[in-house]
Amino acid sequence: MQADNDIHGSARLVVLGSAGLAGGFSLIGAEVHADADAATVETVLEQLVKSGDEALVLLETHLAHSGGYWLNRLRNEGGRIVITELPPLPAPHDYAPAVDEVVRAVLGPEALK
Repeated sequence: MQADNDIHGSARLVVLGSAGLAGGFSLIGAEVHADADAATVETVLEQLVKSGDEALVLLETHLAHSGGYWLNRLRNEGGRIVITELPPLPAPHDYAPAVDEVVRAVLGPEALK
């Protein structure tokens, strides 16, 4: 009999973004989709849903904001596929996580200064 907290498999690490960003993640064994576009994001996410795999999906900023049926669905439902955003490789200082807007709305415009 197996304990409820046994690991039954491993989650996939999937990275979609520019070739430079994706190349770095390939060195640690991530599944990379270099120079992906919004259509590629949708295809990969749909395949993850249909496969039943658990995954951590890292999207470069422009892809994370591209929208799409599967991207929106997975962000809203949570669960076995977690999607997060990576700052753009050439401009990491221009990056502002989406949670910043929520923090400012709750704590005021000066909260993150």
